[in-house]
Amino acid sequence: MTTSTTTGKSPDKGQISYNLLKLAEQVAISGEVINVAEMVEVERGCNGNLRSLLVMPIRNRHAEIIGVATIINKLSTMPFNDHDEQLFEAFTIFCGLGINNTLTYGELEMAIARQKVAIEVLSYHATAPVKEVDTILKREVPSVDEWELCSLSFDDFSLDCDEMVMAAVRMFLDLGLVSRFKIDYGTLVRWLLTVQKNYRDVPYHNFRHAFNVAQVMFAVLTSCDMKDTFTEFEVFAMFVACLCHDLDHRGTNNSFQAKTGSAMAMLYGTQSTMEYHHFNHAVMIINSEGHNIFSGLCSENYSKVMNVLKQCILATDLTVYFKKRTIFFDLVECGNYSWEDENHREVLRCMLMTASDLAASTKPWSVQRRVAELVTAEFFAQGDQERKQLQITPPASMDREREHELPQLQIRWVNDICLPLYKSLSRMNPRFEVMRDGAQENMTQWSVIAESPDNGSSNNSS
Repeated sequence: MTTSTTTGKSPDKGQISYNLLKLAEQVAISGEVINVAEMVEVERGCNGNLRSLLVMPIRNRHAEIIGVATIINKLSTMPFNDHDEQLFEAFTIFCGLGINNTLTYGELEMAIARQKVAIEVLSYHATAPVKEVDTILKREVPSVDEWELCSLSFDDFSLDCDEMVMAAVRMFLDLGLVSRFKIDYGTLVRWLLTVQKNYRDVPYHNFRHAFNVAQVMFAVLTSCDMKDTFTEFEVFAMFVACLCHDLDHRGTNNSFQAKTGSAMAMLYGTQSTMEYHHFNHAVMIINSEGHNIFSGLCSENYSKVMNVLKQCILATDLTVYFKKRTIFFDLVECGNYSWEDENHREVLRCMLMTASDLAASTKPWSVQRRVAELVTAEFFAQGDQERKQLQITPPASMDREREHELPQLQIRWVNDICLPLYKSLSRMNPRFEVMRDGAQENMTQWSVIAESPDNGSSNNSS
């Protein structure tokens, strides 16, 4: 709070602010009240524009300093007196109460949002029933080769629900995670079934998508010889992150949470909203009785795994991908990367999470086309909500009325977002070329549809 009168001089505003800030810092540290009629050094620093000054600490109900209030240049040109100090002290008390109440209200809102999200989750999900766990435990786990789990061209729709769980068990076994980290077999199966149950019945972001992302990561680690690039803790966290990266997805994106002011947005903010929720949901499952697949880790290694798990799940937010991919592209282009460097390895982990998440764009055309139809169904459902609930026109990719534009949108999606990553990965490791070539082939297929004279709604899926 500042009052002042004008003079004929033109002060340096930056210097004035600096000097006032230093005084505020002094009061914040000492808790003393500063009331001066003349302070030569400050006055000089303010080009003579400072005649009187009063600075007081703002305290909360526990008498802790939470701010500083300053007034300068009393209008009467007289120094601030005792009466002024009493009035200003009353003002600082009012400020303290206001700040405290604001913080308290913010905490209350956060608690309400947290409770609402928890109720939503608990009302929709449950842990896996004992009978389902026993059924899977009695089944023989097929080999990797039987289901072609090491292939980067794996058919995303080749396995049913139980088979996906069995395949996930097989991948845990073949990565050496069960033996190395002493994961109880029953706990692993229970955890997998509960993770499966905690995906919602939405067109695309369901357990099948999570499984397919995990399968691609498995193929990358094994067929592309990337496993030894990472520590065993990182491999554990990356694979678990793939299975958990879209837990409790509602079929709507981060933008929708922000637009609607949902409980999610209130709880997690508007940056990586759903990704924070997916991570927290993963932690909730791991902490549930009989689900802790990390129980064989000491506290230090548990922290390592959880930190990488969080990084990897947050990396599936495309805004994070865009921030990090330039770093990765430059490292590969210049060839000056070292996977011994933790920072370089973190960037690589993030890129591999995105590469696995977007891998449908690289799959054989029959798979890519079917996935595109599911994504379109989910996007259109969100677009319908935005049009009805928010009274706004949805983005082109979510607007049923612009369905004819979808082949062209698919081309831009693959060309601008997917292909650059697979090209860079191929430069780093030629074994990724199958993904690069697959993305290019699918872009060609979408181009044929876009240029078709009878390009109608039946041929346009994104």
